[in-house]
Amino acid sequence: MEEEGRRRSGGGERRMMDDDAWRRWAVLVATVWIQALTGTNFDFSAYSSALKSSLGISQEALNYLATASDLGKAFGWSSGLALLYIPLHAVLLVAAVLGLAAYALQYGCLVSVNLAAIPYPLVFLICLIAGCSICWFNTVCFVLCICSFSANNRPLALSLSISFNGLSAAFYTLFANALSPLSPSVYLLLNAILPLAISILALPAILLCHKQDSHLHSMPNHDRRVFLGLYILAVVTGTYLVVFGSFTTTRSAAWVILTGAMVLLALPLIIPACSSCSHGPDPASPLNHDDPHKPLLISNNHQTVSDAVMERTMEHQLQGSCCGKILHKGCLAVLGEEHSAKRLIGCVDFWLYYTAYFCGATVGLVYSNNLGQIAQSLHQQSRLTMLLAVYSSFSFFGRLLSALPDVLHRTVSLARTGWLAAALVPMPMAFFLMWKQQDASALVIGTALVGLSSGFIFAAAVSVTSELFGPNSVGVNHNILITNIPLGSFLYGQIAAMVYDANGQRMSVMDNRTGTIDTMIVCMGVKCYSTTFFVWGCITLLGLASSIVLLRRTKPAYATAASRSSSCKHLQQVSRETP
Repeated sequence: MEEEGRRRSGGGERRMMDDDAWRRWAVLVATVWIQALTGTNFDFSAYSSALKSSLGISQEALNYLATASDLGKAFGWSSGLALLYIPLHAVLLVAAVLGLAAYALQYGCLVSVNLAAIPYPLVFLICLIAGCSICWFNTVCFVLCICSFSANNRPLALSLSISFNGLSAAFYTLFANALSPLSPSVYLLLNAILPLAISILALPAILLCHKQDSHLHSMPNHDRRVFLGLYILAVVTGTYLVVFGSFTTTRSAAWVILTGAMVLLALPLIIPACSSCSHGPDPASPLNHDDPHKPLLISNNHQTVSDAVMERTMEHQLQGSCCGKILHKGCLAVLGEEHSAKRLIGCVDFWLYYTAYFCGATVGLVYSNNLGQIAQSLHQQSRLTMLLAVYSSFSFFGRLLSALPDVLHRTVSLARTGWLAAALVPMPMAFFLMWKQQDASALVIGTALVGLSSGFIFAAAVSVTSELFGPNSVGVNHNILITNIPLGSFLYGQIAAMVYDANGQRMSVMDNRTGTIDTMIVCMGVKCYSTTFFVWGCITLLGLASSIVLLRRTKPAYATAASRSSSCKHLQQVSRETP
């Protein structure tokens, strides 16, 4: 009877684990879909020239609209506040409605004669609301991944989900090519409709989400195999978009390419469908749940050993040269220590991190906002959709590569801040290349490098913030970090706009819809962005230098964490061997 009872209990536990596994993977696929079709800020350059012409504004005024979209991210904290009062699925639907309203009004500015007279300040506000909606979508996806996966797998889930946000421009380009390839306004229509449609489609999976429990720790090997399959599918999807997304094709061929992309986006559904019947108890689980006291024993011994290691590490650092003492003064002692907002502002390492992001990924974002005018000035307007696909696809691969610290942590002992510094290396190379050689090939190579570098930083930032300043405070701290985006968008965009307008000429342009003649500044030739590329290159060099200093200062903390992990594994092995 006892044996039969144990079998029944085991069967019930297995079914519970199966249900939990199906739920987790379904939620992850839902976040992938949401991220893939809600990065609406990345296709701004596809319709920015048309918007500029329709509103009859200067390049500087157009830059303010791009800044408004990025400024919406400064209000990302509002989504966290909303989660305190309304459920997660409601936050998702509010984000979709905000985006629908904002982009529908912008669409009206381009296609309707009556709406073309919308005052500029109102258009600015509309762009700000659109940017805010993107932050709400991102918050939903972050919370879903955090609630559905254990601490070990959470970075992999976040990296995979965030990576698909980089593909948004490529997906929207495919939709635009299939529907109306010669109409820039179709991007605004898609920006309004697709996020709402994908939110409704993903809603059933999101309603299944619940807070993580002990079952999330029971299948590490199985989870890794599933993640490997998902990452392989992601690479195939990105490669497909690089190869086919940049082609100028007929309408029928565009529909075929779009259908193939949608099939690839749907393929991850096989993971939750098969996971419930593909795994059993994982013998390699690091903790033996038969004895509930062993994890506590391991944790206590591990803390004692790691504290001793930490003290020795810090003492070694303090015994260095005078320069070393200055370099490491006030640096982080351990990883994961919680930082309040007040403490964060007073932390030197945070400002080094802030500068690296501000002078790195944010410059890449401003570059993508100006890509339409850059292509136009270099007589590459016909290749704009191809450039958008290149930037989007390589941004995706950069985001996907942000998972390398978690995949290679056993073979490559490089701190996550070291990966951050390495990711910044291509950025100044790209801008100096485009400064020296402004032709079609340099533009494609530079766009790919900028997308790769900025994509990695965008995706890795959440994990870096969590590691350096505490996982429980990551919501507040990360929103403080990304305040650099609107600041950088304004500053770097202003630099580009001033150089553009200074080298441009006033031209009369007829609006085909209204028949009126507008006067606007148009710049053609290498002089339009040559100085801007040089300045942006110097700025990204500053970001690279800041990241290297951050790496030097955080090395002791990462060394302590590595020693702690090694000690923990050793004690776990001893505990399993002890009868």
